[in-house]
Amino acid sequence: MAIRLYMDVHIPGAITLALRARGVDVLRAQDDDADELDDSDLLDRASSYGRVLFTYDDDLLAEASRRMEWGRGFHGIVYTEATRLSIGATAHDLELLAKVLDPGEMLDRILFLPL
Repeated sequence: MAIRLYMDVHIPGAITLALRARGVDVLRAQDDDADELDDSDLLDRASSYGRVLFTYDDDLLAEASRRMEWGRGFHGIVYTEATRLSIGATAHDLELLAKVLDPGEMLDRILFLPL
């Protein structure tokens, strides 16, 4: 079973389009009327759908770390800095993660790009 992704509001639409063109299941916060949610609620929303959250927001790393410390689960986060990778390289790495990893492997886990 492939990983399904949930894109944070600040992720460029070109990444989402590239992933969808490659057959990756992606939902954007904007498409889910979640673009105004705070970090904790956004992570809850992604997890409620069984989706891994992709973000550039390092505040979400702090939120995930707290949850790991408290034993409060989430479906995973993939993080990179906004300027670290090109759109194409980001889409490539996310596609690889989505198609190779099992959703269970992402539970309560943070992965950093580039791979």
